[in-house]
Amino acid sequence: MPRKFFKRILPDPVKIKENRYLALLGDSIHESELWHLTKRSVAGAFFIGIFCAFLPIPFQSLLAATLAILFKRNLALSVALVFITNPITMPPIFYFNYWIGSLLLSDPAVYQQAHINDIWGWLTKNFDTIGKPLILGSLISGLVFGYLSYLAIHWFWVWKVTTRWKIRKQLRRSKIRQLGRSKALFTKSSK
Repeated sequence: MPRKFFKRILPDPVKIKENRYLALLGDSIHESELWHLTKRSVAGAFFIGIFCAFLPIPFQSLLAATLAILFKRNLALSVALVFITNPITMPPIFYFNYWIGSLLLSDPAVYQQAHINDIWGWLTKNFDTIGKPLILGSLISGLVFGYLSYLAIHWFWVWKVTTRWKIRKQLRRSKIRQLGRSKALFTKSSK
């Protein structure tokens, strides 16, 4: 079941509920439907988490948690997926977002060297020249990749459940055949 797979990779809900930043959201993080693993909640959590990961803002996990609560999707998965962007992946992702935004605005990309250890400082210093393309590209990339991940999880879930049903159906048929053979052998030996 896909549920078992996601249960294995998700962080412990108790630890997430104890997070001091998420405590700002109040008692709403204790609602049970935010912790269920269904096709709808997992696919929606992927959309939310990946969308928020592509946004060049601080406290992405707080935004992801707020959206998960608002749309009743899996909170743990939404918050965990935000960490796709980390200090190592942030520069290429944000540059890609900037490049997409520049293409959409028909603006030539301004190649400026950023210091990897101070990416936020570089962004705020150069925001007047890169702000519009970065924000537009981040929103578009977040929506596109979020939607693609939503579809991928949805299709994965359906494929996995369908495959499991086919296997169960084959096992049931083989047991019926085996039972029929045993019954036939029993009736022949009793004659």
